[in-house]
Amino acid sequence: MANRPYPVITVNEKAARSLRAGHPWVYGAETSGPDRPCQNGDLVDVVSQKGRWLGTGLYNNHSKILVRLLSRNTNDRFDQDFWRRRLRYALDYRKTVMGPDYACCRLIFGEADQFPGLTVDRFGDILVTEVLSLGMEVRKDLLYPLLVDLLREDGVTVRAIYERSDAPLRDKEGLPKVTGFYPLPGLATDLDGHLLLEENGIRYDVDYIHGQKTGFFLDQKYNRRAAAALAPGRKVLDCFTHTGAFALNCAQAGAAQVTAVDISQEAVALTRRNAALNGLEGKVEARQADVFDLLTQLAQAGGHPYDYIILDPPAFTKSGATVKNAFRGYKEINYKAMKLLPRGGYLATCSCSHFMTPALFCQMLREAAADAAVSLRQIADRRQAPDHPILWGVPETEYLKFYLFQVI
Repeated sequence: MANRPYPVITVNEKAARSLRAGHPWVYGAETSGPDRPCQNGDLVDVVSQKGRWLGTGLYNNHSKILVRLLSRNTNDRFDQDFWRRRLRYALDYRKTVMGPDYACCRLIFGEADQFPGLTVDRFGDILVTEVLSLGMEVRKDLLYPLLVDLLREDGVTVRAIYERSDAPLRDKEGLPKVTGFYPLPGLATDLDGHLLLEENGIRYDVDYIHGQKTGFFLDQKYNRRAAAALAPGRKVLDCFTHTGAFALNCAQAGAAQVTAVDISQEAVALTRRNAALNGLEGKVEARQADVFDLLTQLAQAGGHPYDYIILDPPAFTKSGATVKNAFRGYKEINYKAMKLLPRGGYLATCSCSHFMTPALFCQMLREAAADAAVSLRQIADRRQAPDHPILWGVPETEYLKFYLFQVI
C-alpha cells in the first residue's frame, strides 16, 4: 500500500468476503472512508478492516454501489495502455468464441469484461453503446476512440457509434439520460438508425435508435438455432416474438406452420417486415395479442392447435422485491403452454431476468408441470451466447435461462 496515489475505502468483513470471492461491487453501507477527499468517478483503493488491499475501483457516492472494482493487480496504472490492453482482451475473446459471428455480437459486457456498467454491441460497422456507471461515463471519451482504433487493426472500419444510455439505472448513478450519435471525428452522425443484420442465415431490419435496448437481442443467437432444430414439420406458436426471431428461425428450418404473437403492434409489423425480407411471409403469421389471454382462449377452444410452443417473455422482474410476482407470471404462461400442448409436444421456455435465478426458474417449471399433470423430458439447458460471458463469482452476469423440453 505504500506510495499509492489513490484515496482509501475501508470495507467491513462481509464486503471483503464478497470481493475475495470475485464480486466487483462495494456497497456504501459496507464501508468507511474515503480517507481523503475525492471526486465521483475517481479511482480509489479498497482495503479490509485489517488493512489488506483488495483492489482498485471507481468511486461514486451517488450510487448504492459506492465502488465498482476495476483491478486486483497492484501493478496496474490505469493509463491509456491499460485500457487498450483490456479492450484488446475483450475483442480477442469474441474473435475466439464467436468465429464468423464476430461481425454481429456483444463486444463489451460490463462487469464480465471488467468494464463495469459499459455495454458495446457490434452490428457490422455500427457500434451501439450503453453506459450505466459514472466511472465509465467519464472515461468513454478515451475508450471509444481506442475501440475504433483496435477494430481498425482487425480490418473493421467503424461507420458510427450510437449511444443508448437512457435506462433508469442512470438516475441511480446521478447521470442524465443520453442518446444520439457519438461525435468522433471521421464517424457518421446523420444515419437513419436502420441496418440489415444477418444471424443464423436470417436477415433482420434492425432499428438501433428506436428498438428495444440496443436494437436487437444478440444473446439468444444460438438458442434460436437450437430451437429451430426441433421445428421441421411442426406447428409452432412463438410467444412474445418481438422481432420474430424464433419464428423466422423455425420457419426457415421447415416448420409446417408458424404463428408469431406479440402485444406490441410495432413488434408485429417488424416481424412481418422481417418475414418478407427472408421470403417467409407465406410461412409466418404475425398477430397482435396478449399472450396470457391468447393461451387461455386457445385452451378454452379445445384441441391442440400447436405442437411446439416458444415462450421468450421480457423480464417479468427487474428487482428482488418483485420476484414473487414474476414467479407467478412465469408459472402461469408455462402452465398454460404445457396444458395446451399435446403429449409429445415441445416447449422452449426462458427468462432473461437474473433475479429469476436458475434454481428459482427450475422450481417454477416443476410446479407448473405438476399443476398441468405432465412430465418434462429435458432436451437442452442453455444460457446466453458466449459473447455475453458468465463471470463466476458475479451472479448478475448469469441472467438468461433457456430450456427445451418434450412434454409427456
